[in-house]
Amino acid sequence: MISEAQFQKELDLIIVNAIREDVGDGDHSSLACIPDSATGKAKLLVKDEGIIAGVAFAKQVFQYIDPELQVDELITDGSSVKYGDIVFYVEGDSQSILKAERLVLNAMQRMSAIATKTKQYVDLLTGTGTKILDTRKTTPGIRALEKWAVKIGGGENHRFALYDMIMLKDNHIDFAGGITKAIQKTQQYLKENKKDLKIIVEARNLNEVEEILQSKGVYRILLDNFNYEDTRKAVKMIGDQCLTESSGGINEDTIRKYAECGVDYISSGALTHSVHNMDLSLKAV
Repeated sequence: MISEAQFQKELDLIIVNAIREDVGDGDHSSLACIPDSATGKAKLLVKDEGIIAGVAFAKQVFQYIDPELQVDELITDGSSVKYGDIVFYVEGDSQSILKAERLVLNAMQRMSAIATKTKQYVDLLTGTGTKILDTRKTTPGIRALEKWAVKIGGGENHRFALYDMIMLKDNHIDFAGGITKAIQKTQQYLKENKKDLKIIVEARNLNEVEEILQSKGVYRILLDNFNYEDTRKAVKMIGDQCLTESSGGINEDTIRKYAECGVDYISSGALTHSVHNMDLSLKAV
């Protein structure tokens, strides 16, 4: 994953672009009927149940909109919530609160849904030693928020993007002329460009696992769409030569069985691409 400083830059870009998109040259609904001097207070109300996520991000949004806004946090990121819970109060300029409202809700509803689903997967893996990973199957423009939500839910982040880790998948391998050539070309590229990036290589069958193991310097082998039996065989073949990751259509019904095959990681796009937003609202009090 990228550095904390770079991650914060991603968050800053999300806020700036979202406010540009939503507010434009002004929140004319509020400007038309609410005096500039009006102050107020609102609460973030939970109308669902699950894991709350995005409180820290909401604070950043409020700070960006109006540094004078005060947030009284009652429930922290990663906590279980139920219908009727109040996560925080925000108090200050009424127009500022309304300007921030939609971005705060959109982000927190999405992040909470992802954190909730991640926590479900984490719970299913309890006792196995296997960790759940996210993927790049994220909503364009808000990847940082979605990966943050996975962490809040107890999961691990995979690479952030194409630039912070090498991942040789089936198309890379086929275009490069095979597994060994793809690895060799990659290692030469990294050397020539003085880049220190970990290398993950995807295997489609046990023969490919065997070929990958003939090359040194591979950080992790991705076992893509393997059945349970072949996963167990692959884990035994690999031993401690590198880490292992299972992926490909793994869901709530199968994740535990794959973990019991002994893999170090299981990656799931469903953490970010197949969730239903948590129902939250920001209500004046």
